[in-house]
Amino acid sequence: MDWTKQIVRYIAVMLLQVLLFNQLQLMDICHPFIYVMCLLMMPITLPHSADMIIGAVIGLIMDVFCNSLGVHMSACIMLMFLRPYILGLIINDKERLNEQINQQTVGFGAMLKYAAILVPIHHLMVFALGAWSWYHIGFVLIETVVSTAITLLFIVGYNALRYR
Repeated sequence: MDWTKQIVRYIAVMLLQVLLFNQLQLMDICHPFIYVMCLLMMPITLPHSADMIIGAVIGLIMDVFCNSLGVHMSACIMLMFLRPYILGLIINDKERLNEQINQQTVGFGAMLKYAAILVPIHHLMVFALGAWSWYHIGFVLIETVVSTAITLLFIVGYNALRYR
């Protein structure tokens, strides 16, 4: 794997998130978090502890730019904690031999299932911790569903363009 390309891609996605996607808010219910794609597409071969440290760093960067006091960091750590278990449920042993997880290596269906499980968990955690109360649970669930749908569209679109 070419780590330089990977790091440049992650920096570009983080810049897009901070400069563009954080400014997109439709009726205050749609918050696309495309940076989650960086976490989802991390190499499978990294140790679990390294995954969680990288998730913490990416979450901390998002917290700094979103002024969210650890909300993104905790959601990213949760995502990276659950990631190997979800991968174990979705991909087979042959696909585990690939270093990368993307549409080209595991197929469209597996990639969509994988993202469709982890993205809502991440988003629910971000919005629930951001609300800091169960009083707004209805709004939190609507935010989660709408933002998950938009984020998944961006992830699928990126994979379709990148891995034709």
